[in-house]
Amino acid sequence: MNEDIRIHSWPCSYYLDISKQWVSGRLSLTPVAIKFTADKTGELLVNFHLSSISEIKKESSNLIFSSLTILEKNTKHWFSSLQPSRNVVFNILEHFWREQLLSSQGAGAEAAALQSTKGKELTGLLTGSQKRLEDTAKVLHYQGEQFDNIMRGLNKIEGDMDVADRLLTELESPSWWPFSSKLWKAPLETKPKETATVSDSKNQEGIIIRIPVIITHRTDSNVKPGKLTLFASGLEISDCNSQVIHRFESKDVDDIRVHTPYEISVRQRFIGKPDTSYRLLSAKMPEAIPILEMQFSKKIQFLEDALGFVGARKSPQVDLGTSIWQAATGLLGGVVQPSSPVGGREGMDNDQVQLQKQEKISQEEAKELKQILKKLKGLALETEAELERQDEALDSITTSVDRTTLNIDKQNRRIKKLT
Repeated sequence: MNEDIRIHSWPCSYYLDISKQWVSGRLSLTPVAIKFTADKTGELLVNFHLSSISEIKKESSNLIFSSLTILEKNTKHWFSSLQPSRNVVFNILEHFWREQLLSSQGAGAEAAALQSTKGKELTGLLTGSQKRLEDTAKVLHYQGEQFDNIMRGLNKIEGDMDVADRLLTELESPSWWPFSSKLWKAPLETKPKETATVSDSKNQEGIIIRIPVIITHRTDSNVKPGKLTLFASGLEISDCNSQVIHRFESKDVDDIRVHTPYEISVRQRFIGKPDTSYRLLSAKMPEAIPILEMQFSKKIQFLEDALGFVGARKSPQVDLGTSIWQAATGLLGGVVQPSSPVGGREGMDNDQVQLQKQEKISQEEAKELKQILKKLKGLALETEAELERQDEALDSITTSVDRTTLNIDKQNRRIKKLT
């Protein structure tokens, strides 16, 4: 992720201690830093890393009202006249500051980045791929359950059609036919079991990912921290106390706009009344966007500042698991032998030695990389097998629907003859 991308900026005033005066400008937030640029001169007066912040507070005094102070190491920075409001700026800054400290790249991120080895970089990339593939597997698993529920429903319909067929046969039979009393005894006790199975499946729906967010509902003045939870069947927005603010089922979502890698908006349209729209900002949003992109591929729109995510969605879903596996092995092979392609078991057996020689990767890092690659391969194969199973299930569903439709038409004709 580009660390220079601007997440948000606000017009405000900054107290310049050297000249003892307030300077108008813009306060900007990037994924790792806070900056302030003067309007008149364009000079960058403030630029420090989020991990160097000790405290963010809302303060005021007899001379300074509605100010925001940031304690950076031993320096206290004062910001005032914040627009749209001090509370909005405070909530967003505090969110990214805390997430930066809690993340694996928290305090001392700049120093860690300088000391980072190639092994750690590769481990981070492959771990991210593994996480995305695991999320994909969860969604596919839920879709597979839905297909199973559809098949059970169709089987139930076919059973009911058999009962109807026997009833029609009795009506069509002459009065002296000796077996008519048995035709009315149809097995109708399966309905409660089927209903319970479907409801149990819905109750067992798992959470794919849950991230902290800053929630804006319609106006910038209504900004508060909360959580975004993604399910295979939709998404849910809740407050800090886990009280649900709004839940969008997949069919309810009309569009999702990705404004930046850290900010999205979700909207449901209505006729004759205002749309339901929420704008969500989070330091963890880059982890959620690939899942949203997979679930709402036809409804998601990447705006200009978020076009970096578009390249990841070009490959077909059928090749998803294989492509991730190939990308992972290719990445490792590029480090092992930059001038030759990766392939064969022999290359994998020599990964550890070659990594240590060419990129100075430690033995522990090489082992970790091999373990991650092994997991990625297993996940890719499982994903491919599940996709093939779902293709077969879809074919069966199509065949069953066609067969049921023919039976319905046939019974309609029989009913017309009886009437």
